[in-house]
Amino acid sequence: MSASDVRVEATGETVGEAKWAAVRELERLVPGFDRESVRFQVVSEGERGLLGVGYTPAHVVAEVSAADATPGTSPEAGSAREFVERVAAAIGASVSAAAVEREGTVTVTCSGADLGLLIGKHGQTLDAIQYLANAMVRAGGGEHIVVVDAAGYRARRTTVLDALAKRSAQQAAGTGRRVELEPMTAVERKIVHEALKDDPEIETASEGTEPNRYVVVLPRHFVD
Repeated sequence: MSASDVRVEATGETVGEAKWAAVRELERLVPGFDRESVRFQVVSEGERGLLGVGYTPAHVVAEVSAADATPGTSPEAGSAREFVERVAAAIGASVSAAAVEREGTVTVTCSGADLGLLIGKHGQTLDAIQYLANAMVRAGGGEHIVVVDAAGYRARRTTVLDALAKRSAQQAAGTGRRVELEPMTAVERKIVHEALKDDPEIETASEGTEPNRYVVVLPRHFVD
């Protein structure tokens, strides 16, 4: 472990949950780090006792180099961070924000006790703040794309939506009938469309009106 490495330990009911907890803590300590660079050590895979008695949680250690996060020093990065903090304060969310810049994208990562309020239902509040942050950067003549995240919410939500998309595709292809998903934001609908765009057996479309617009998964061969 070098002097620039950051190391955390975390537990969970499963190894996967323990790793998620470790990643969330790393995001708080090293905003903007490359997830692919995280090194995990599984200390214990956990154990479920008989009838729930004697439960032992899974335990992991995660390390990442602080050098993997590039501090955002551009005017857009600083402006985006300050904007997000001001908006968060305006809605009553006590959070702190850190901005990092990589390849034309400024990622503003928020941490604090009120992340649920900042995220909103299915990320609606977070998406709205991200939209406004991008509009602010564009109005100032900037060209960076701004991504606003909160404790790894976007990665976790993307994983959930990707799994939902694949299950819905299997259902639509297997039954020959359309599958309607729950209303989603434009950002989340795009994730579903992207996840299924190369599936030869189904196609997707968005229907309805905002804020209740939703994705429909359609089999290419319908059952009468």
